[in-house]
Amino acid sequence: MSNASMTIKVPGKLMIAGEFAVLEPRHNLAVMAINRFVYATIENSDRNGLTLHDFNLQNLNWEYNNDKITIRTDDERVRFVRDAMNIVYTYLKEKRINIKPFHLSIHSELDDASGIKYGLGSSAAVVTSVVTAILKKFLAQEPTPELVFKLAAISHVKTQGNGSGADVAASSFGGLLQYSSFQADWLEKAYLHSDSITELVEDNWIYYSSKPIKMPKNVYFCVGWTGKPASTAKLVDKILQLKIDNPVAFQTFLKNSDEAVANFLTGMEEEDFNLLIRGVKQNRQALAAVGRHANTWIETPLLSKLCDLAETFGGAGKPSGAGGGDCGIAFMPTKEKAEGLMKTWEEVGIKPLTLQLNSHGAIS
Repeated sequence: MSNASMTIKVPGKLMIAGEFAVLEPRHNLAVMAINRFVYATIENSDRNGLTLHDFNLQNLNWEYNNDKITIRTDDERVRFVRDAMNIVYTYLKEKRINIKPFHLSIHSELDDASGIKYGLGSSAAVVTSVVTAILKKFLAQEPTPELVFKLAAISHVKTQGNGSGADVAASSFGGLLQYSSFQADWLEKAYLHSDSITELVEDNWIYYSSKPIKMPKNVYFCVGWTGKPASTAKLVDKILQLKIDNPVAFQTFLKNSDEAVANFLTGMEEEDFNLLIRGVKQNRQALAAVGRHANTWIETPLLSKLCDLAETFGGAGKPSGAGGGDCGIAFMPTKEKAEGLMKTWEEVGIKPLTLQLNSHGAIS
């Protein structure tokens, strides 16, 4: 247990390949932790306090009574933090750990200073930062990334009700990951039927898997922001509706996505640039097709331009995450071509973001 003030630095994420398919059991996604962070500072205090700098909420009082955290505010934006505190508090209580009052303050640099959202996974990173800070403060030994991930995933699904958890995994483990989701509906049921948080954490999460992937040396990674932040939840709902309305189209998408992700992952592993690029192009096509079938625009005109330009420079691009705006990514064969691409992006109104792989997660 730590006495002094301590600041935790948690990376945001970018989805790389396998979006939407990851919502189905045992389908792989590649997700990357990036070098933009959420910071959580926890320190001893004579009373419980919470500051959320990005919402301009200072020194809120909070308490834990009857197994419940109550934060003294009507601002609903605190719900992700409140639920995360609740889950980790309950876990520590089950471990018979005495928790003294503390002040927690959180600041995110995942969005732009102007308030523009880039889609880098802020709610997941915030939840992960809360869980990590409280565990590091009160546990006698360093928490494992797996423990952080599981507690943050339980909390995030409890608040949001859906999601793959890939953003939580990137924030918890760092690096580039091959990930398959625990399945939100499985986790919600398991949470309701577990006798304790400890039991749920120690349970076998049957669908979940996560393992690190190495980024080849001969690959240059570029990120461009196309404006218009996307509502991931709305896009996910539309794609999941397709599963009901047109199961054949949805199954075709899953098959194409799996093949694309397999090529991408093998290309990564074997440092085979051509195979990696083929995987990116196939994934782009699979996402565009499922968007058309679901009558929703995953690849907006500016995202199309971002991807097409990457191809003219000898690489490949695709939307990152749910699409509908936000970020696109590209993999390029040389530094010169990556720089040329980003310069051309800027000329057509795409903002290059200086984001790179962050090898550390919340526990480093």
